[in-house]
Amino acid sequence: MPDKPTDNAFPRPLVILAVGLPLLLAGAVGAIGLLAGPAEDPGQRQEEITTARRTGPLALPPVPAPGASTPECRAVLDGLPAELTSNSAKLPRRQLAEPAPVSTVAWGSPQVDPVVLRCGLGRPSELNQASPLLVVGGATWLEIAEPGVSTWVAVDRPVYVVLTVPKDAGTGPLQEVSATIAKALPPRSPDLVGIPPGQGPPHSIPPTPTR
Repeated sequence: MPDKPTDNAFPRPLVILAVGLPLLLAGAVGAIGLLAGPAEDPGQRQEEITTARRTGPLALPPVPAPGASTPECRAVLDGLPAELTSNSAKLPRRQLAEPAPVSTVAWGSPQVDPVVLRCGLGRPSELNQASPLLVVGGATWLEIAEPGVSTWVAVDRPVYVVLTVPKDAGTGPLQEVSATIAKALPPRSPDLVGIPPGQGPPHSIPPTPTR
């Protein structure tokens, strides 16, 4: 039986919108340009649109995040690196436009679309006993794939940590964020059946052995 929607449910469309919205805006602006006539070179206009979404303060939509103000999310944010590695390139922190969502961080550069991390979101409805989970750096992730982006949800910690990454960003961001989560938060068994909070503590699981 599917989970009942609640105000604290995982806001999948809004999370993906964090990276996808600039692409939609680029398409809309391009269409307006076509309707207005050949006022300028299309290639130049596309370059201007791309630069605009990759520079300056990054506007992110607010999403329900019941655990965003918890000490666990603070521990994650305090441990995050100032830069992420994407295809051997370093992505610095992006400034967020005000009002910025709580417990949200972004990285990026003029060459790539942003990588966005949110902490404290609700449980994703896609998480169930048949979900294919991936262990990276000691953290267990659920991938929610969409055209152009992948949203990874860390499902074995006291709070859900969500990382939205462009498809062409490589594995560096996921690996580095995994290391932070594994160090900052104790592991727990993923909630594969949607147990409401307060109805039994999750069981601890041992960290992934390293060689």
